[in-house]
Amino acid sequence: MRPTDLAREHGISTQAVRNYERDGFLPPADRTPSGYRVYTEAHAAALRAYLALIPAYGHRTAGRIMTAVHDGDLDDALTAIHRGHAQALHDSDTLDAVHEAVIHLTTADTPADRPADTAVRAVGELARRLRLTPATLRAWEAAGILAPERDPATGYRVYRAQDVRDAELAHLLRRGGYPLDRIADVVRRLRTAGGADALADALRDWRRRLTARGVAMLDASARLGHYLAMIDR
Repeated sequence: MRPTDLAREHGISTQAVRNYERDGFLPPADRTPSGYRVYTEAHAAALRAYLALIPAYGHRTAGRIMTAVHDGDLDDALTAIHRGHAQALHDSDTLDAVHEAVIHLTTADTPADRPADTAVRAVGELARRLRLTPATLRAWEAAGILAPERDPATGYRVYRAQDVRDAELAHLLRRGGYPLDRIADVVRRLRTAGGADALADALRDWRRRLTARGVAMLDASARLGHYLAMIDR
């Protein structure tokens, strides 16, 4: 097979095929007496596996997996795959937790559950409401979870309705064991989305992307397994 034969199947350039071989994502090709590369069905299978690994694990991990396979270090390749699956599971668990938190924030409408107005709240008042310490709220602010305004006259922090919502979401996620940096990322998503309703749409899109990634992992596993069986033979 020629480089163009491999390239045509995937709609990529012949130079990309040569680059993948150079970088170790494909096994080394034999050469004709005149110096032209000669690829086999094994190279085609390796290319299919590598390109399937990209949407499943990303370019960097896909490259690491293939180079580990070609270096004879299957354990390293499997470690990279296991870490990818662990991250996907963690992302899915985080999504579930955020979804539950958003449901709580959008359905809890009694005075005992959430504030019914947009009144300004001081740090002590918000801390008492959430049964936290003011120091905890300040730590959340330092982590980027909360962004209260300051009273221009006194310089004291003031927490408005959006800040209360962010604090409630953070409190729910902290009880679920999520670290501050991940909670800060979730809260930023909420602010960017423009509110809980918009975030619900963003979460549905997040779920679709996670599902697509999971399906890609299944496809990549099948193609990589086929390639490993071929080179083992």
